[in-house]
Amino acid sequence: MIGKVVAVNISTNKGERKTPVPEVTLREEHGIVGDGHAGDWHRQISLLAQESIAKMQALGLDVKEGDFAENITTEGVDLVSLPIGAKIELGETLLEVTQIGKECHTRCAIYYQAGDCVMPKEGIFARVLKGGVVRPGDRVTTGS
Repeated sequence: MIGKVVAVNISTNKGERKTPVPEVTLREEHGIVGDGHAGDWHRQISLLAQESIAKMQALGLDVKEGDFAENITTEGVDLVSLPIGAKIELGETLLEVTQIGKECHTRCAIYYQAGDCVMPKEGIFARVLKGGVVRPGDRVTTGS
């Protein structure tokens, strides 16, 4: 499957909307340098498809890349169909899928606005196997 990176997003803390930036540096077995989710654990990077954000926009929400706290917004890749252990190349970097979806412990503002949120069901998480720089427009390829 081939797609592209639409946006790269970071935040200082967990549990908050992320801000799109021109590029991010992924560090092996750490995550995005300067992002609150980085560290020695299985959810170093979060990814969400632009197609998922479009579903929320279709419900009338004024949301954009980063609003679901995803690090990487992609287009053209069916992220939720990837199995645990699948490899994702983002530009020069390599990720391994570690988790599909997540339990939403606290209802976010988006949930209260729309009565639903796509991140718990359609967001995926990965760890960094090979670091490097990722920018919007970079190619996304998947394999096992």
